[in-house]
Amino acid sequence: MTNPGPARAHEILLVEDNPDDVDLTVETFGEVGMASTLRVVPDGVEAMAFLRRQGRYAGAACPDLILLDLNLPRKDGQEVLQEIKGDPDLRSIPVIVLSISRAREDVERAYDLHANCYITKPVDLDEFTEAVRGIERFWLRLARLPR
Repeated sequence: MTNPGPARAHEILLVEDNPDDVDLTVETFGEVGMASTLRVVPDGVEAMAFLRRQGRYAGAACPDLILLDLNLPRKDGQEVLQEIKGDPDLRSIPVIVLSISRAREDVERAYDLHANCYITKPVDLDEFTEAVRGIERFWLRLARLPR
């Protein structure tokens, strides 16, 4: 069996307005040591501009994976998810909803809009770190991504 060589760095888009969650996610991905670039946007409008490479995001790389909070300013996560999955150029990008909401209707709505995964953000710091590590292990090491 031939060794395919080192994996290319993954591009990850984190759509999150909570600075503490952003810092913790960035730190956790950094600790894991996986080759990845984590880009962060604070709201749904910025997320869609990034994904469509508009304005200041004209040179942005298309992400391999999107981590999406639902409770966002300007355009909520469900609207963003609906736009992503309705766009033929974006729909194949896996979207992981990472939200504080445990509401059944939020979970069902996310899957109705074709989220690839729904994770409720743990409140406990260690559990949150483990959830981010689980995302990294499954989505960036085990799963084959389309891009």
